[in-house]
Amino acid sequence: MNPIEDTQAWLEAAVIGLNLCPFAKTVHAKGQIRWVESRATQPRELLGDLVAELRALDAADPEAVDTTLLVCPQVLQDFLDFNDFLDVADGALEDLGLEGTLQIAAFHPQFQFEGTEPDDPGNFSNRSPHPTLHLLREASLDRAVEAFPEAETIYERNIATLRGLTPAQWQAVFGPRAPRQPGTGEG
Repeated sequence: MNPIEDTQAWLEAAVIGLNLCPFAKTVHAKGQIRWVESRATQPRELLGDLVAELRALDAADPEAVDTTLLVCPQVLQDFLDFNDFLDVADGALEDLGLEGTLQIAAFHPQFQFEGTEPDDPGNFSNRSPHPTLHLLREASLDRAVEAFPEAETIYERNIATLRGLTPAQWQAVFGPRAPRQPGTGEG
């Protein structure tokens, strides 16, 4: 599979299949996700792609394109480098005057929430096959949160869902990226 197909399969199996994001299914079903593969090999090139995609999303009709997934298979493979780039990405959002209009969510094959161990199952809620920047409309998020009671509990529910998976379910959803024994330090 190419990086876009790989990421689409992850979205369908993990994000939608496990209901890690209750808002993803609708935009996916309506075809409102713009899928873009960055050819960047350096962070500066990725910044250029990010700026172009932020502008494109802002200008697009929300009924046609509600969100963008910018998949970055050739750059920022190290999670700490990727995490540092998020400050640059947020700076670009500010420089473009799009704070409060758009926001950026992060997904990475090595994603690790602060204060967790690398093999913590909760990290898999943000582990994608390739470094990925998810560009979202604030207005869409506001509508989705209004429609989903107790949206603040999504994170906790995701951790419970991931911790409840059997080894076979881990393999079915995450394939070779699945930890061998989630949460045991042996993944």
